[in-house]
Amino acid sequence: MASLTQASTALSTSFKPTLAGNSRSSGLKSVSFSITGKRFPYLSSRPGRFQVSCSAKPETLNKVCDIVKKQLALPEDTAVTPGSKFTELGADSLDTVEIVMGLEEEFGISVEEESAQTIATVQDAADLIEKLVEKKST
Repeated sequence: MASLTQASTALSTSFKPTLAGNSRSSGLKSVSFSITGKRFPYLSSRPGRFQVSCSAKPETLNKVCDIVKKQLALPEDTAVTPGSKFTELGADSLDTVEIVMGLEEEFGISVEEESAQTIATVQDAADLIEKLVEKKST
């Protein structure tokens, strides 16, 4: 574990690589950082693909998963994860609109049409929600 402190900002990183099975890449699957208790970008690497996204709070992700399951009438045992794509869960464009409306109601936010069109996964939705909630509170 490495720590770096400068003024009132502390950076603490924990590096626990997860090895991807049968991968010819470096074997690094994910890395996460924490700054003074807040989540920071989540990095993931897949063969030929590198992704960076903000990591929403677990409670936000759980609520989004629950809303997605409810809106799509998915069985309780259906796995809905941050990386789950709405289309892979069987959602069409109308379902996605209904999911966004459910999220707006649950979190007391308003999602602009342009922003709504960028939501493809549970993680996308949770990240946008946290951004809008934070913006609303300032």
